[in-house]
Amino acid sequence: MDPQIADLARTAGTTMVTLMTTNAWESARDGLVSLWQRFQPARAESIGEELEASRADLLLARETGDAESEAELTTEWQGRVRRLLVARPEVAEELRRILDELNPRLPDQRPAVGEIHLTAEASGSGRIYQAGRDQHITER
Repeated sequence: MDPQIADLARTAGTTMVTLMTTNAWESARDGLVSLWQRFQPARAESIGEELEASRADLLLARETGDAESEAELTTEWQGRVRRLLVARPEVAEELRRILDELNPRLPDQRPAVGEIHLTAEASGSGRIYQAGRDQHITER
């Protein structure tokens, strides 16, 4: 697969899930549904319904502290967009335009790993574990 297509699908899926809990949600949803209406019209209505269901799942996941669901939804939408791009490569330019329009509405992104600053203080026999990302500790 073309790496640019894969990158675009990752960006689009991540953007859609990120915007599901913002004021820009309706614009994001409408933009993605319009792609399906234009390039795969038979699926457009179901895509709109699936986006709404995903949003409800994400809101519930955030209420219950289920961090895995957001990652799963992101992966799911990245895959859907990737499959659309593979089937209809001409979608890419329109998708980039939609993402460019949505970009100013994205909430502040997490800082890059190089920009994370951690501080901690321990006393006595206290332990501190810090990581800028994933951390796995096995104590014996």
